[in-house]
Amino acid sequence: MGTWDIGPFENDTAADFAYTLDETAQDEREGVVRATLARAIRPRDYLECPEGVEAVAAVALIAAQYPGGEPISTSYGPKGDLPRFADDLRPLAVEVLDRVTAEASELAALWDETPDGPKWRQSISRMRAVLAPKPESQEPLFDL
Repeated sequence: MGTWDIGPFENDTAADFAYTLDETAQDEREGVVRATLARAIRPRDYLECPEGVEAVAAVALIAAQYPGGEPISTSYGPKGDLPRFADDLRPLAVEVLDRVTAEASELAALWDETPDGPKWRQSISRMRAVLAPKPESQEPLFDL
């Protein structure tokens, strides 16, 4: 894969995915994102790199719509407007990130072979934290 940075759209496959979204009718873009996530988590032994790359890009689009999510500011991301994604994509996106970083993921294996592997994993962890924030610890209402 032609990759120039750790960002979710900083590679050829994700840039192509963004172009596909731009060429898709506005009301069908969520369906493309949903199908991309589904391809990454359907049962099988090994997640190939292209599916993982597209899935990370799709998750980045979803995470960008939540508080703390990083906006997609690269020129390689989608240029067209995106719909407000349905909330049911949030847990699916978390599942995808877990799948992409698992041992049976070609994308994770490729990143782990590079000096930027830890930075890539940190960027994935940041997206995951936006999508599945840890509940705030609650103070007891009164002392016992």
